Amino acid sequence: MKLTVLGATGSIGCSTADVMLQHPDKFSAYALVGHRNSEKMLQLAKLLKPQWVVMTDAAAAERLKGQLPADVRLETGMDAATELAAAAETDMVMAAMVGSAGLPATLAAVSAGKRVGLANKECLVTAGRIFMDAARLSGAEVVPVDSEHAAVHQCLHGHDKGSVSRVILTASGGPFRDRDPATLQRVTPEEAIAHPNWDMGAKISVDSATMMNKALELIEARWLFDLPADKLSAIIHPESIIHAMVEYQDGSVLAQLAMPDMRMPIAYAMQAEPRLSTGIPWLDLAKTGVLHFQQIDELRFPAMRLVNDVLQGEDSLSIALNAANEVANAAFRDRRIAFTDIVTTVEKVLARVENIPVALLDDVWLHDEHARRLANEVIS
Repeated sequence: MKLTVLGATGSIGCSTADVMLQHPDKFSAYALVGHRNSEKMLQLAKLLKPQWVVMTDAAAAERLKGQLPADVRLETGMDAATELAAAAETDMVMAAMVGSAGLPATLAAVSAGKRVGLANKECLVTAGRIFMDAARLSGAEVVPVDSEHAAVHQCLHGHDKGSVSRVILTASGGPFRDRDPATLQRVTPEEAIAHPNWDMGAKISVDSATMMNKALELIEARWLFDLPADKLSAIIHPESIIHAMVEYQDGSVLAQLAMPDMRMPIAYAMQAEPRLSTGIPWLDLAKTGVLHFQQIDELRFPAMRLVNDVLQGEDSLSIALNAANEVANAAFRDRRIAFTDIVTTVEKVLARVENIPVALLDDVWLHDEHARRLANEVIS
């Protein structure tokens, strides 16, 4: 199977490379797409020897000229990434770009009928209706890579979806799950990025700290599994051993368990049957001893209060939530706003946007741009 990896130099991309290198008889790289990290891309290109490398940042591409292994061709820009994601030679696309920037290439892969490992939740948050309609039309197989959605996918397999009473995503609670909410105003970017269980990029780590990440995942689950808002929920589970649960009408609850390591859901997306070895540690429940659960405190995590309204609303609200959060998250990491201002900024933007369905990609970008402009106004 030939893979095109969007976001190859990020944490999901590097974990995908690790799984590929463990199974060289099954997987090869057709194209690796990155943004600015030319040093990491050079390392991956030497290991995986893809046919193409694409850097969406022109300066990063310039740094790679003359450095890549023989026969590896270099391209620049998102148009090249989009073309290679839909190319006939691509069997599967691992969609791991961060943010809504990954939507065009991922949507191109879906429209071309590819198998898509979806690690970019913004694709569904911003354009879930368009994305899943395109998958149904082309016959593309969309397999979630987020550990929670991969868990739901496994718990639903072989069961009647009409019998589902509730999907329960688990959340680690991030670094502030037990911190006094009154002290969150003083949180630094370094503290927010220090996730206790997962090694993730800065943006996603901050989203986990605000629990905006879980809010986005609930919206994503709405589209992935075609479920109404009243069947979607979340609970804090600090150990991150149970990744999600599905409750059925007869009262039974199916859960998927594994050590917190992204190579497991990545491997599942790449090949569900037969299962692939991944190199992750075996789960020793006797050693783990006790698993803990607690309700989500909306005072500490107001993002979870916001998402309830968004799930009940139309597409424009999801687009605004995502766009405003990206702006506010970046502003916090740049030390321009306080940690608690992230969700406050998003809430103020949501109060000023329309609540309407969105069926065209061009309209997605219009709503996205409008929400970003509002977010910048709120911040400034």
